Amino acid sequence: MMKKTFVAAALAAFVFTACSESGKHETAETETMEHHEGMAHGDEMPAQTSVVVEAPDYTAAAEPVKNQISDVVSGYLKLKDNLVASDAAKAQQDAKAIVDAAKKVDVSALEGEQKTFAEEKLSEVRQAASAMAEAADLELQRAQLELLSEATFALTKAFGAAHETLYYQHCPMANNDQGAYWLSAEKDIKNPYFGDAMLKCGSNEEVYSKK
Repeated sequence: MMKKTFVAAALAAFVFTACSESGKHETAETETMEHHEGMAHGDEMPAQTSVVVEAPDYTAAAEPVKNQISDVVSGYLKLKDNLVASDAAKAQQDAKAIVDAAKKVDVSALEGEQKTFAEEKLSEVRQAASAMAEAADLELQRAQLELLSEATFALTKAFGAAHETLYYQHCPMANNDQGAYWLSAEKDIKNPYFGDAMLKCGSNEEVYSKK
């Protein structure tokens, strides 16, 4: 009788322990899902004074330069949208167009620090876009996006080349969980690093409007 009681007690203890561990596992999974869901919405907007990319003020530069940089931005936004759609072929064509647009930016009208800054950032734009234009693989294209994004945003801010409000957005899981940024004309998050796999993962980190 005592043996049966002992076995029953041991069985009950085992079931209790298993259920407890299962509960902990389910709770952890729920918390993880809630964490990613919370990141996904990107509803919270940064303060207007929040600055991620520092840029000098060269907005007094000649209009032709601003318009030429604006063409680079327009090409970038098309590229970003095709990375969101995971369309490597179209992204490749967009990257080639960005290289061409960057080459057409005439910095001869600029002087001193303005010219040096523009040449440096345009070089980064051409470097990243050229690598994307040569890559048929989507992941190789996405690997160049952050450099392209930072350089494009810095040029835009420095020369006041935006025709619309721009959002500098961030995904903490991109780049092997090191995080990465991109530029968008939309407040709503559409992640170009993961596409449909994690479309809404990200947040708005800086908002830029032409003064």
